[in-house]
Amino acid sequence: MGDSKDDFMGFTVAGDKTFYASGHPTSGGNKGLIKSTDAGRTWKSLSLSGESDFHALDFAHGTVYGYDSTHGQVRTTTDGVSWKDGARLEALDIAVSPQDPSLVLATTADGIARSTDGGKTFAKGEEPVMAFLSWAAKGALYGIDTSGGLHRSSDGGSTWKEVSTVPGGRPQALTAVDAEHVLAATQTGVYESKDGGNAFTRRLAVESKDSH
Repeated sequence: MGDSKDDFMGFTVAGDKTFYASGHPTSGGNKGLIKSTDAGRTWKSLSLSGESDFHALDFAHGTVYGYDSTHGQVRTTTDGVSWKDGARLEALDIAVSPQDPSLVLATTADGIARSTDGGKTFAKGEEPVMAFLSWAAKGALYGIDTSGGLHRSSDGGSTWKEVSTVPGGRPQALTAVDAEHVLAATQTGVYESKDGGNAFTRRLAVESKDSH
């Protein structure tokens, strides 16, 4: 499985060549959780095929944290098969603290919602409002707002500093590889920064599609 035309939604890297993803096959429906151990060349269905579409996935502390948009719920799994249900909320993205498995952040229409119990419950979202989050290293939590503004927090999201604006319009995804290496996808392409988000270089051009 894993047709190149399939619509991938949630995606996370769990190891050197180990990826987890979700989305929609070309035939329709939901993929549930799928896994690749060869850097994305082939994929295996693990669980929830046809049931769940994870719009956000994060791997940390030996656990896959997912936002199941089909059910509006945060869910976690350690083996990719058995899931624990967490809080229900309307979110776009999630991020897990690299130090604390109980600290999970979610982007909501009200701002960033915080969980201190591994996603079982969340406090009400607080500004700033972000579209996507990525938390790769201690002291380096990144967020991108709906206009492409890249923000960085060194205190787990309590305070934020705007670093730059990623080119290309509305953001589609954000991944911090480490404290200084950041990738962001926008309407016109994938952009890379190796200096903590201060400067970005376009690595892949994407043809913009008419909005539906």
